[in-house]
Formats: sequence, C-alpha cells, structure tokens
Amino acid sequence: MLVTLIVCLLVSSVIATDKDIALPRLADTEAAEAFIDSAEVVVIGFLEGEESRGYKELVAASKRVDSVRVALCTEKEVWANYSVSSDTIALFRKADNHQENIVLDQAKKLDADGLVNFFTINEIRYITEYNQVSAVGLFNSEVKTHLLLFTNRGTKEYTELRDRLGALAPEFTGKFLFVQINGAIKSNSRSLGYFGLKSKDLPRVGIYDGDSDMKWLLPEGEISTERVREFCQSFLQGELKEVKQAGAEAKTEL
Repeated sequence: MLVTLIVCLLVSSVIATDKDIALPRLADTEAAEAFIDSAEVVVIGFLEGEESRGYKELVAASKRVDSVRVALCTEKEVWANYSVSSDTIALFRKADNHQENIVLDQAKKLDADGLVNFFTINEIRYITEYNQVSAVGLFNSEVKTHLLLFTNRGTKEYTELRDRLGALAPEFTGKFLFVQINGAIKSNSRSLGYFGLKSKDLPRVGIYDGDSDMKWLLPEGEISTERVREFCQSFLQGELKEVKQAGAEAKTEL
C-alpha cells in the first residue's frame, strides 16, 4: 500500500512538472487573436512542436520574464495570418501595433538569455519606463515621436501620473510612444537637461520628435488628461512647429 502511494506521488509529480513547463496552445486564428488582444505585450512561438528548436529556450525565457505572456501555436494555417512561413518566435505589442520576429532558421545562436533580452528590449507598453534596455526598443520603433513624462520615483505623482497617461496612450497608438523618465536617478540627468529641466522641476511633460530632433515642454500647471491630450493634438496638427523649443535658456509656452 505504501509502495503504491509513493508511486502515485511520483507520477503526479512528473505530470505536474510537465504541466509547469508546457506553454498554452493556440489551436486556431480566433484563439491567437484573443491571446494577442489579452495583454499589451505577448509572445507566440510559431513552432512545429515541443521538440522544435527554440521551444525549451522559449519556456525558460517565459519563466524569467513574468510580465510577458507566452503561448505556442503549431497550426500552420494560423501562421499565414501573421506572415510566418517557418519556425518563428514573434512578439506582439499594442503600443505601436508592431510584430517583432525571430526567424529561427536565420538565428545563428538561440538561448534563453538571448530570448530574455528579446523580450525585455521589445517590451514597449502604452507607457514605458525609460532605461538603457527599453531605450533600444523605443528608438527602434517606427513611431519616432515620444510623449515624455518626467517624474521622480518615490513621489506621490509617480504612479498616479503614470496610470493617468497610460490610460490616455491608446488614443495615440501609432502616433506617439508614451515614456516615463525617472528624474531621481543620475543616469537620466542628461535627458532632463536636454529639456532644460532638473529633478526639482518635476513633474513635467514634454514631446520629443525623432524625425526632426525637436522638443517641446507642456507649460507648467496641472498634468491633466485633457491638457496632455491637447498638447499631443497640437503637435499632430503642426501647431507646435513654430513654438520655441524647450531648452536650458527658456521653457516652451504654447
């Protein structure tokens, strides 16, 4: 009886372990679309099966990056909807409606560390905190205009403004990337200085246009959803082009 119980426990342990390492499967296009729509950033392994190159590495990476949901799709009829023709690991994000692919037969090296870097570099959200890693994904995006929220971590405004502007960001998908810059750390002092700001001046909101390398500050005052929306719309309508740029000598006024 005791032997039987031990065997049962061992079997159940193996089953649980297998379940833990298995990625959810997407059986059809409807399931794939629902999965992509379920979060701001997701990853799908378009692989022939669990024995495919890259599967184990994908599982390992998914365990290390909890903020990104990962699934498996083995149905090649579904692959075609995402322009996938061979084993591919694809990251989907809503902030700029972008799909970033690693085509496995073109990848010279594939390991879990590399996939973790792939996840974190490309994990651009409706509002993304700026750092050395996220900067790569932000500047690689086809969306070159950034709405910048300068705040000091640890202040009462930090989370409140992040949530407020993050909720606004979907209105400007494909037009702006919303980026939060923590002014309390020395490594971001250069970004603040580019706008003529210091940590004591925060919170503030600015726009940086990568195509023209121009920048503007929202005039001081309440950082409300409506004011930031109008600021973004003014840029899109070309009304900021002639406004004096933000900088160390003077703050921009609309």
